[in-house]
Amino acid sequence: MKGELAEAERLLHQALRLSHQEDNRQAIAYTYSVMANVAFMQGQLDNAEKLYKASMSYLLAGDMKEDDNAILEMSLKLASIYAAQKQDKLAIAGYQFCILTLEEKIAKQKDLPEDVLPAEEKANTRLLLGMSLDSYARYLLSVNQLPAAQKMYEKALQIANDVQGETHPQTVVLMNDLATVLDAQGHHDEAYSYVKRAAELARETQHPEEHMVLNNLAAILMHKEDFLQAKQVYREALKQAQQKGDVASVQHIQEELAELAKRRKGSK
Repeated sequence: MKGELAEAERLLHQALRLSHQEDNRQAIAYTYSVMANVAFMQGQLDNAEKLYKASMSYLLAGDMKEDDNAILEMSLKLASIYAAQKQDKLAIAGYQFCILTLEEKIAKQKDLPEDVLPAEEKANTRLLLGMSLDSYARYLLSVNQLPAAQKMYEKALQIANDVQGETHPQTVVLMNDLATVLDAQGHHDEAYSYVKRAAELARETQHPEEHMVLNNLAAILMHKEDFLQAKQVYREALKQAQQKGDVASVQHIQEELAELAKRRKGSK
């Protein structure tokens, strides 16, 4: 959590050695999964892939089922690794496996009473489906499959709204992402209605990524040729990005402001 990943890795190797000495299969599987997360955060994708697979094989060799949330969460991370490595067939197969398995699981659990399956567990499974849809949508957007990405974002947003509520930070991010994919398809008015609401909620809740939502709002206003309002929103986004020390966003917004000036000049 403190970002001391090398020290975390050293401690995890000690934990793994002790887990093997005790032959504690649950501890081995857990340690492998945490080591995989650390490797993933460091961009060591090949190593992370091996560690996730090792953890999954230990869990599945025990009494854990293939549709357990722990297995599906690691399967989702593997799909993300394959997406980052441009292994498209493996990425798509991974995302679709997670989504279909979770949808089937939710359908089976739907009518189970609280004393058999707590509401919190049902909610966690739905949120994991939302994460899978969101991750798949981002992949589809990266390979320019915009209508398919839109469909995934719409489903993910519905789950976030139902389970976490409209003001939750993740709901706001998904609303903003859906606006991006609609805008990219030329559906500027529909995109504007989503991003406008996302910006309102980001302001109300002091969302840490408010400047990024405002940047998207300004871009959509520019595409709608509402240049005056776009300029005002870009300036607010720039101010917030500078206050937060987000150098990449500052540079991007400055480039967008230059593009806006060019468009305004061309429209006169």
